[in-house]
Amino acid sequence: MPQIQLTPAERREHRANAHHLDPVVLVGGDGLTPAVKKEIDAALNAHGLIKVRVFGDDRAARELMYQELAAELNAAPIQHIGKLLVFWRPIPPKERTVDEDRMPGPRDVKVLKFSKRGGQRPEIKQLRVLGNQRLTSGGQIKRAKPKQKSIKKRQAD
Repeated sequence: MPQIQLTPAERREHRANAHHLDPVVLVGGDGLTPAVKKEIDAALNAHGLIKVRVFGDDRAARELMYQELAAELNAAPIQHIGKLLVFWRPIPPKERTVDEDRMPGPRDVKVLKFSKRGGQRPEIKQLRVLGNQRLTSGGQIKRAKPKQKSIKKRQAD
């Protein structure tokens, strides 16, 4: 896979964003093993912009590692400074399965009920509202209303 090509302005912006990041992958004395490549790939999928620290002292080997990782992982090489390598790759969209039966979980709500007589304290009630319920302005729990469709969408169906 070819590496991603960036304009100098995009590279500068990513360099600025990576400045405060800590290295997420550390490459030890064994060099680039398949496990290390897999971990860097997972970090790129999760974060997009990552720093990698290489503990080897050979600058030529680090430069070769930098170019090899960028080419193999389809990532843009952002910066190689000292023993730090910075890579960027757009985060892929997450695959979500839609579960029709799933409802939001229960939540606990505090409701204040004021007395009709002025001088008394308000009564505080703890209510548990389930995912298919709603709380009215009067403090009562009712079943959730079905989502209303607009007139145009109803006519299109």
